Amino acid sequence: MLMIALYVIGGALLLVGAIALLVGGVLAVFLPQLILGGAFLIVALAIERWRYKPILAAGPDPRWVDTGERFVDPETGLLTAVYFDATKGERHYLAAPASDKSR
Repeated sequence: MLMIALYVIGGALLLVGAIALLVGGVLAVFLPQLILGGAFLIVALAIERWRYKPILAAGPDPRWVDTGERFVDPETGLLTAVYFDATKGERHYLAAPASDKSR
């Protein structure tokens, strides 16, 4: 919900910037801030969404090594296990098995 609101705010900034570009006058003073602020907000949200790694429910790939790290994901409330893929240098986040709940 918050992400949608931020996309709307970014779009509104770009829209007001476009209106300021067409109309001119007092709004033209704020033109760089409106356009750059709106574009930055939308691009930052898109990058954040692309970089966020969702928690997978499937079992780990045999190449992945369990790091022993466990945490409760604040967004889903699931106990999450962290695995490391040495071939790609990536971390993977999986829902921890039921047997890990005692940790």
